[in-house]
Amino acid sequence: MNGADILCDTLLVNGVDVCFANPGTSEMHFVAALDRKPQMRCVLGLFEGVVTGAADGYARMADKPAVTLLHTGPGLANGLANLHNARRARTPVLNVVGDHATYHVAHDAPLTSDIESLARPMSHWVGRANAAEEVRRVTEEGYVASLMNRGVSTMILPADAAWGEIVHEVPSPVAIPRRPVADADVVLAAAKTLKSGKRAVLILAGKALRADALETAGRISAATGAALFSQTSDRTQRGAGRVAARPVPYNVDIAVATLKEFEVAICLGGKQPVAFFAYPGKPSTILDPACEVIEMAGHEHDLAASLAALADELGVASNAAFVANPFTQTGISEPTGSLNAESIALAVARRLPENAIICEESITSGGKLAALSPGLHPHDHIPLTGGSIGEGIPLAVGAGIACPDRKIVAMQADGSGMYTIQGLWTQARENLDVLTVVYSNRAYAILQGEMRNVGVNDFGVNARRMLDLDKPDLDWCKMANGMGVEAGRATTVEEFTKLLDVGFSRKGPFLIEAVMD
Repeated sequence: MNGADILCDTLLVNGVDVCFANPGTSEMHFVAALDRKPQMRCVLGLFEGVVTGAADGYARMADKPAVTLLHTGPGLANGLANLHNARRARTPVLNVVGDHATYHVAHDAPLTSDIESLARPMSHWVGRANAAEEVRRVTEEGYVASLMNRGVSTMILPADAAWGEIVHEVPSPVAIPRRPVADADVVLAAAKTLKSGKRAVLILAGKALRADALETAGRISAATGAALFSQTSDRTQRGAGRVAARPVPYNVDIAVATLKEFEVAICLGGKQPVAFFAYPGKPSTILDPACEVIEMAGHEHDLAASLAALADELGVASNAAFVANPFTQTGISEPTGSLNAESIALAVARRLPENAIICEESITSGGKLAALSPGLHPHDHIPLTGGSIGEGIPLAVGAGIACPDRKIVAMQADGSGMYTIQGLWTQARENLDVLTVVYSNRAYAILQGEMRNVGVNDFGVNARRMLDLDKPDLDWCKMANGMGVEAGRATTVEEFTKLLDVGFSRKGPFLIEAVMD
């Protein structure tokens, strides 16, 4: 038995049975060990950003980490952008990064790098196993840290720690501590403010946006009159029969105007909302400066139990009434006219199947679908969380691996899709049930909007060359076909709805390039 074997066994005994991988020479002993473990599903990504983004999407839907296999410091560096998104989503991910044998590092071979320094900014835990005898302990520490920190753990595995022989051992599952409930004094303070008659808002994030926690928040809202808002989070359970929490708007001016009425804000799952970017003359925080802020519970808490504790303190019964979203999907009319963001959203919303998973990276185009979502069939929504684009296609890969019996609907902007387009190949190879809709506006439209936000309304030649995606135009159908994904192009609403019907009627990957007016 070698270090790579005990690494595999430790992962498997703790329920980590999916490995997203892009291995290299230093990891071949781990690859060989994985080959001896058919219980582990190994999924190849052709770029490390696909690997790390897929691990993020998997964990959001599976509520447990996958393991990634990355090749030394450069391989990790290629995956850092989507590890940033996973870190912001508080997603449990366990990276295994190969390194040179410990005695070889001193010779400064071409792939030698400071892996710890690369890993730390995007990881909540970093560890190294310097010998085969340390592999089990370090693996267990990284696994527990990924769950308790709700974040990224990065384990560095030198080649000689992987190939080093050890006495045969059978690992057992590690005990995961229970998450704490919010501090009783903070719960009491929150309850007092809700009883005070002040205009109050509950701002929810993380697991406070799961269906059971939302119901409790809905009961509190119904009993106290507090409004419900949500911040961008790893996963929100939306749809009819559930409770809707209104998203804090992305636009700073709109967000400030929307929240200015509140005198007290109680935050569960995250801190108070802040602007995505700084703008001249605009605030960094969204709430009114006079608003009292109570950060009642963070990602480290049991958020459902913390909301229940608040309800108990308020005297709100667990079976008290709440306002459930009515089912309005059947009332959505078939869109006509131009093929644009709104008509695309209407067409998708009208057809969305029950229990679907929406992966969204159409930053400038998703507003209408979000507005319609409360009345649709119950579904999950997993968005871009950290603002590092290029995660939509990989998120869909991970969600498809985690939930093979659910339809994945990936709403993908064209510019960000090009960052990790290799993920389409993985969708085809794994035959994942992903319907990808590409908003083909042939521009970095989000950046065009940001230029306007800083006061630039007339774009010159240089600005257009940096923000437009043309000359030549991208051909998403050819690119998808080249990676084994069937695709169709729509230039009208009628063409788009026909292709949607095709995509929803069959299993397996399918892509629609929606060429927008």
